[in-house]
Amino acid sequence: MAYKLLFVCLGNICRSPSAENIMNHLVSQAGLSDRIYCDSAGTSSYHIGSPSDRRMSAAAVSKLGIKLLGQARQFQTSDFQEFDLILAMDKDNYKNILAVDSSGQYHHKVRLICDFCSRHTLKEVPDPYYGGTEGFNQVIDLLIDACEGLLEYVNSV
Repeated sequence: MAYKLLFVCLGNICRSPSAENIMNHLVSQAGLSDRIYCDSAGTSSYHIGSPSDRRMSAAAVSKLGIKLLGQARQFQTSDFQEFDLILAMDKDNYKNILAVDSSGQYHHKVRLICDFCSRHTLKEVPDPYYGGTEGFNQVIDLLIDACEGLLEYVNSV
């Protein structure tokens, strides 16, 4: 049975699809595609059905040579049962996810993705949406670090 990871940001067009695709890339390179399943979602409904932001896609291609696949969807209550670990990009996303779980039953499944970084000290993945190219590149760098640490973690559980 696969270990299921869900990456969550606000709109599911920049940070979380990048994390999903970077993690899938690392999982594939490690030959673990049958053991680890990745998906992404947004806490808002702003972009449901949309592809990743073109600037985010360009950064993923230029920094890592990968295309961002998938389309935006909204986080839903059933995701708590479906996924083993839910990874929030920032503290607002984290709070919004926990708010959906009023019973607190699934709080142990929710973590900040930057908890898995080993090279970067930022505790949150900044939203690059209103910034320039450098912000998108920074997100890719941060997520590569976090996903490498996350892969090590998943392999140890």
